[in-house]
Amino acid sequence: MTSQLLYYTQSSQLTDIILWAILGCALITLVYLLFWQRHVGKELKAELAMLGTVKKNNVEFEFILKSMRLSTWHIDTDTKQIVFDNDFRDRNDTYVPSEGGTTNDLGMNLPESDRLRLLKAVEDLCTGRVEEAHLEYQVYQPNSKKTYWSESYAIVTDRNADGTPKRIVGTSLRIDDRKNMEQALIEARNRAEESDRLKTAFLANMSHEIRTPLNAIVGFTSVLPDVADPEERKMLLNLVQENTQKLLVIIDDVVNISKVEAGKEELTISSFDLCTTLSDLVGQYAGKVKEGVLLTTQFACTPQNIMTDRNRFLEIMKHLISNAVKFTQQGGIIIGFEAPASGLIHIFVSDTGIGIAKDQQERIFERFYKVDEFVPGAGLGLSICRTTAYSLGGSVTVESVPGQGSTFTLELPLQ
Repeated sequence: MTSQLLYYTQSSQLTDIILWAILGCALITLVYLLFWQRHVGKELKAELAMLGTVKKNNVEFEFILKSMRLSTWHIDTDTKQIVFDNDFRDRNDTYVPSEGGTTNDLGMNLPESDRLRLLKAVEDLCTGRVEEAHLEYQVYQPNSKKTYWSESYAIVTDRNADGTPKRIVGTSLRIDDRKNMEQALIEARNRAEESDRLKTAFLANMSHEIRTPLNAIVGFTSVLPDVADPEERKMLLNLVQENTQKLLVIIDDVVNISKVEAGKEELTISSFDLCTTLSDLVGQYAGKVKEGVLLTTQFACTPQNIMTDRNRFLEIMKHLISNAVKFTQQGGIIIGFEAPASGLIHIFVSDTGIGIAKDQQERIFERFYKVDEFVPGAGLGLSICRTTAYSLGGSVTVESVPGQGSTFTLELPLQ
């Protein structure tokens, strides 16, 4: 009985020990789980924060690509396939490379010279001859012969164990705006250089053209007091007067073209009869043509009124007729107009003079340009004609054949 009681007592104590051991293990496990859960929670929180940062960076990155209309792509050198990672191109653009193609398909929509450069650059990247490449090239627009400019950068980002390129990453971007800006800067530089050239030409021409009549005026007037013969004095006075008029014409030309180009000369519009005005001009120049040259008129109708600035009109016509008289040695000069059409009238001065070569027919309207440097004049007359015609809403053009003559046409609105 006693031994049996002792057995039960010992069993009860053993059970309690086991229970306490289990409870202790459970407590330790619970504490460990709590610390582990806290640690995992911190890591999860950090990962979520990092994920948020990455997501934010990706959004910003995509926003930048989208605003630039930039495409990013990569080439697998094993398969030669081109894959786009981001593509924010305009639907009307066909950047190179194209989606889903391979390096063998590159340049199909490029001009030949650009296609060869692109293929060589990609080949050099794939074979490892170069580490990176940068190209600007033209691309044909879809279903058109027009082109736009594109720019691509590419670089090797991954290599095989033997060092050969494994992955190439690149970007493509349309750069029409930048190319237009570059062209505008080039044109601005050319205009600046041309302006400097014109300034030099102006000083050279003016110094020569002004000095020539001025020397004559100074020289002849200095000898006048010593000349007693009335006929000789009259001849010298005529020469002085003639050179004075030449000097005034040169100065007037410079002043007039400056006023017109600066827009400081106001228009005075009036209506007048074209036939009468042209006939008066013919009368003024009838005595100035070379012997044997016939100066006539040819009017499509009479009378014919036009409404424009009469003084500016006369200025244009005087320059055109004066040139015809100067360069016509034989034959004739015809001054007239065609029948009005579509609210416009064409007034012409046609001569049988020396004519103008095709490559010089536009240049003669440039300031200070002279086909023959030995012919007197500042080279401003035709430039004044065209500039003044523009101010009247019209234009001046020329048709000419060397050795056969020229026809200058002034087109003006009737009103």
